[in-house]
Amino acid sequence: MEATIVDSDSRPTIMITNDDGIDAPGIRALVRVLVSTKLYNVQVCAPDSEKSAVSQSITWRHPISAKRVDIEGTTSYAVSGTPADCTSLGISGTLFPSKPDLVVSGINMGSNCGYHVVYSGTVAGAREAFFNGIPSISLSYDWVGGRSNINDYTLAAEACLPIISAMLADVKAQTFPQNCFLNIDFPTDIAKHRGYKLTKQGRCMYKLGWRRVTSDSPGGKMLSTMTMEPASSVECNTSNESELFTRQVISPPVDDEDTDYKYLREGYITVTPLAALSRAEIDCENILEAWLLGVVAPPSASAL
Repeated sequence: MEATIVDSDSRPTIMITNDDGIDAPGIRALVRVLVSTKLYNVQVCAPDSEKSAVSQSITWRHPISAKRVDIEGTTSYAVSGTPADCTSLGISGTLFPSKPDLVVSGINMGSNCGYHVVYSGTVAGAREAFFNGIPSISLSYDWVGGRSNINDYTLAAEACLPIISAMLADVKAQTFPQNCFLNIDFPTDIAKHRGYKLTKQGRCMYKLGWRRVTSDSPGGKMLSTMTMEPASSVECNTSNESELFTRQVISPPVDDEDTDYKYLREGYITVTPLAALSRAEIDCENILEAWLLGVVAPPSASAL
């Protein structure tokens, strides 16, 4: 009976995933807001635990599990794999009866700008849909400890509704660009955001180093979200006399160019089109074209 209701539902289907895990407040706020509109058929296929900073990794050598989870107004599964696994399984037609019209990944705890999108499992969840021809969006909130609170996720989800609605309409009309997906970041003070800004991906990232630690020394848990929340203890077994190292921040990102990170810091909701992988800058292409000709040029007669 349930399958019949879903099949006859004329509303567009949105599949939600993330990298913070199916119980994270960001994804739960996003789902609540989407369900409350009653405009969408909402499916959830998200990791059963935190999978931050796993990038585009997939599970290859062993099966993954999918367990039904009760989230009101949705059909939801917690999956043992990565965000890319979740998206791939969710859009395959194997877990759900049909492919979604749109995949939304997030809302992530922490921003994903600049080069950080390479590490992000949140962005990977949307990118995996893009790989498979499904329109997609990744959502991240610039969480700052001491300033942010759980209600900010709801505000971010509500702020994204116009974009989701317009994107679905354009997808239905076949007018939305097929060679990109959208990466959206919400500023820390989302309640007083300065509007929406189309931006380009910058080059900023945290400069990270390493420091040696012991099993009982304070360590820093570096989240892929780059929220830099208070440190937690390192829990490792050193009975085998292994040396232990933990990441540490050497310097925060800096980006003065007109890019996603700059405008996010200025209070805008940044909307950044992304492709599968960024191409090299045009000046690199020009230099390397001449360089390659010299590398592979046949030797001259005088050199023989």
